[in-house]
Amino acid sequence: MSDEDDLEDFDVDQDDLEKEEDEKETEEWEEYRKEGEDVSEEWLPTPLTEDMMKEGLSLLCKTGSGLAHAYVKLEVKDRDLTDLHLLRSYIHLRYVDVSENHLTDLSPLSFLTHLLWLKADGNRLRSAWLNELPYLQIASFAYNQITDTEGISHPRLGSLDLKGNRIRMVTGLDPQKLISLHTLELRGNQLETTLGINLPKLKNLFLVAHWVRGWCRKVGTVLGAGMPGF
Repeated sequence: MSDEDDLEDFDVDQDDLEKEEDEKETEEWEEYRKEGEDVSEEWLPTPLTEDMMKEGLSLLCKTGSGLAHAYVKLEVKDRDLTDLHLLRSYIHLRYVDVSENHLTDLSPLSFLTHLLWLKADGNRLRSAWLNELPYLQIASFAYNQITDTEGISHPRLGSLDLKGNRIRMVTGLDPQKLISLHTLELRGNQLETTLGINLPKLKNLFLVAHWVRGWCRKVGTVLGAGMPGF
């Protein structure tokens, strides 16, 4: 079985995702974010190393024609990382967790064309921009310093988490490219309007603890609750 067959068969368990987004986790992240605001943003360069890769790699799977094998999962959380350049050569990775580091650039991940799942919470990112990743289905960039929603154009992306950033206006979410996006998390930003949110498959939209000025389009849920009349 080829990589493409494996990726096509990948199915997201939405129940498991919802369990991860409980109140306890949110409180922990808020505390982490407050701590981060009290320290300098100047960090010693700490690139991802081969030793870190060896420690963080897991889940051995078949690749290509099925005759070769490679590790497809990487977890390198809380390593003070500032550089992911080494990932450019690990093209078989499908699940990547680089949370709680000091990253400002995720561009090396654009080479991971088999990527299905990405978690980059709690870094120093100012953008979620990546080259189009054909199989990416779940992406989380919570609690960074992201100011816009440009550069997100993954056709199979179903769940996008941008909570706890600095977004004032939603721009660049192309409905002709984000044809699979059903869940969008934007709580904890600085949104002034919902203009720019016009996605064909959107069912779950999480914004803030009050109605945002300019809301006019019905979706499945808003603020985590069902909308009347839907």
